[in-house]
Amino acid sequence: MLKKVKFEISGDDFREGLTAVISVKVMEPQFEGQTKTKLGNKEVTTAVSQSVSDMLTFYLEENPEQAKKIVQKVILAATARNAATKAREMVQRKSVLSGSGLPGKLSDCSERDPEKCEIFLVEGDSAGGTAKQGRDRHFQAILPLRGKILNVEKSMQHKVFENEEIKNMYKALGVSLGTEEDERELNISKLRYHKVVVMTDADIDGSHIATLLLTFFFRYLKTLIENGYVYIATPPLYLLKRGKDQRYCWDENNRDSIIEDMKGGKDVNVIIQRYKGLGEMNADQLWDTTMNPEFRTLKRVTIDSAAEADRVFSMLMGDDVPPRRAFIEANAKYANIDA
Repeated sequence: MLKKVKFEISGDDFREGLTAVISVKVMEPQFEGQTKTKLGNKEVTTAVSQSVSDMLTFYLEENPEQAKKIVQKVILAATARNAATKAREMVQRKSVLSGSGLPGKLSDCSERDPEKCEIFLVEGDSAGGTAKQGRDRHFQAILPLRGKILNVEKSMQHKVFENEEIKNMYKALGVSLGTEEDERELNISKLRYHKVVVMTDADIDGSHIATLLLTFFFRYLKTLIENGYVYIATPPLYLLKRGKDQRYCWDENNRDSIIEDMKGGKDVNVIIQRYKGLGEMNADQLWDTTMNPEFRTLKRVTIDSAAEADRVFSMLMGDDVPPRRAFIEANAKYANIDA
């Protein structure tokens, strides 16, 4: 027997996913706010409400099957909203702000000034182990993530907040959630690191994981990006060796030019080591190339256009397949497919 769950259904549950086109001619329109997205003429409200109510009532009475589907969707939206609220509350209660401690897998740093601290989000325990050995424990923290995190673009909100890896990131960072109405009101006053570095393998899977993480940050932790706290690490792809001469390179063109330079016009052998993952590097190599502030290259994540970023994330990570297929077909020739 199914357990009955009681909770309030709000107007937002009915309006979720609803799109309506209404043509209204007003002699002297007045708009609310600087963005002018809402008509403020009070005399229009009654006429529009009455017209929409009459037409919607007529449509639902004439189409009972569609009415049932709408009711089912409203119930689903209300259920998801209620579950999301509970999940958000659970994240808040278990956050570092409530004194419940940090995630078990987090290897924290000893420095307590957030401006001097940085955290590396790495994929898997193997890379995490190497990063923990190679880091500077004074100011660098490591949080290993288990495989590919949830694609938040395709997930309902309560599933996002119930995800263990995402809850660990919230707790490790020390941020608290914004309101249900506005996710952008993220509280970062207790943010524990001013450099949040995504460090994944330099291959296709690593790029996918980095994209999943950036999708999560854009949708739920955008404030961190807007404040310039999010970075992407750039581990090398190759290690070239000729005797005692060892050099790193980050792409194929760089590799080929360095090989020619190391040969010096002679017919000598240069050993090429391709790194398939961070776990293949030893701690010293990872520190020298990717984590040492004196020599590493970090790419800061910025948002030039929020609208364009929203469109791209929706296209690449959402449920709508045709636009993504068209994008892949148009850009396939530029891709570096890692065999």
